[in-house]
Amino acid sequence: MPKMNDRERLAKLEADQRNIANEAETVRRALRGQYGKLVSEQPVERLSEREFRDLLVQGIRVGGGAAVAALKGLPTANTSTPAVSNGRQKKGAAFAQGAAGDAPSE
Repeated sequence: MPKMNDRERLAKLEADQRNIANEAETVRRALRGQYGKLVSEQPVERLSEREFRDLLVQGIRVGGGAAVAALKGLPTANTSTPAVSNGRQKKGAAFAQGAAGDAPSE
């Protein structure tokens, strides 16, 4: 096989790079789909949409292990009272005092 010139080599590398990026995106979407299935099995309706989003964003920001360790140290919330009523959170229903909303958001 004849040796590729620099232009041909660059074209091949760029094509390989596009293929790898496409494959990474496919795997990323599949992984997110798997995580979505896990969420569908949890009682997330106890959280407002904002609380749910903040939990995910902050958990990803600090890292899964650190987020889990911090949350495990908190007392269990009173689950008999719904956290959301008419779009407004009832005081103390979703989280122990100081556990939600006090963290700085980005």
